[in-house]
Amino acid sequence: MGKTFWMQFFNSRSFGGKPETQKVKLCIRALGVLFLAVCFPVQAQQPAKVWKIGVLVSATRALNASREDNLWQGLRQLGYVEGKNVVMEYRYADGQLNRLPQLAAELVGLKVDLIIVSGTRAAVAAKQATSTIPIVLAGVGDPVQAGLVSSLLHPGSNITGLSRLSPDFIGKRVELIKEVIPKTNRIAALSNPDNPAHAANLRQIDIRARASAIELQIVTARNPNEFASAFADAKARADALLLMPDALFHAYPSKIVGLAAKNQLPAMYDRSDFVEAGGLMSFAVNIEDLSRRAAAYVDKILKGANPANLAVDEPTKYDLAVNLNAAHALELTIPSNVLVRADKVIK
Repeated sequence: MGKTFWMQFFNSRSFGGKPETQKVKLCIRALGVLFLAVCFPVQAQQPAKVWKIGVLVSATRALNASREDNLWQGLRQLGYVEGKNVVMEYRYADGQLNRLPQLAAELVGLKVDLIIVSGTRAAVAAKQATSTIPIVLAGVGDPVQAGLVSSLLHPGSNITGLSRLSPDFIGKRVELIKEVIPKTNRIAALSNPDNPAHAANLRQIDIRARASAIELQIVTARNPNEFASAFADAKARADALLLMPDALFHAYPSKIVGLAAKNQLPAMYDRSDFVEAGGLMSFAVNIEDLSRRAAAYVDKILKGANPANLAVDEPTKYDLAVNLNAAHALELTIPSNVLVRADKVIK
């Protein structure tokens, strides 16, 4: 006889109203509960699901360390614990961008529940690898121009997250160059033609530059061997250089800073590590903040939200860094109103 029968049996017994009878009733019911506990033990709870998250990175593990730390800060605040309810599978391209498609395919083969990417090239590789596994952008260039989403408000696919660029960011970089070098009439933008986000971003920069009476010159490099000629071209055609955000450039900060110094070319970078390597200045999206905020998208999707309906957000925190040693070498004086706004000043 099953558990249901015995429960009905003990619950349906009718007894008289005398105290002795009531005692008997309570004893029988107590014995019944004990019988059920012995014969039909409560089924053990199923263990909580352990989510498997893939992380696709263009750079090395060392260069990505701060992003990983901040991603984990965001995840822990939302109740995720490594090994308890989530495990991470990392894949690093180590600056070899041609490896990204293979690494993305590896993560798909592991049947991860979600993939986190940073950078446009990594995002494109993940998109090509899967149209079903949710992909969270922890900072990319222009996700619409790159074909990752239909629009920022309505992504319409398995991809959502955070963009690295906004009109305010693009315009501010141009304005800062003009503030530091007032006589600037021409700016060269170093672009990678293989980056699908650069075309639209360059158009935005051109609009902002023209508003400041500055002519935009575009110089290009697809690999490190083309850096030297790109800088020589920029020196011949412009008063200053603006580095476009790109994983290729990010892999060679010292080389790029060295070429800028060799050509006596003031440069605006998009990450503070260029300034730490000796570059003049950077106005950069706070990528640590983007990584922390990406955790919220991960949480929503793992709890059932459809990435197609989660709007892509823009950066809200930026960092300005200035290297006074580099300014001195270029015979530039950084205006005091720029220095007081700087988050980091290297002397």
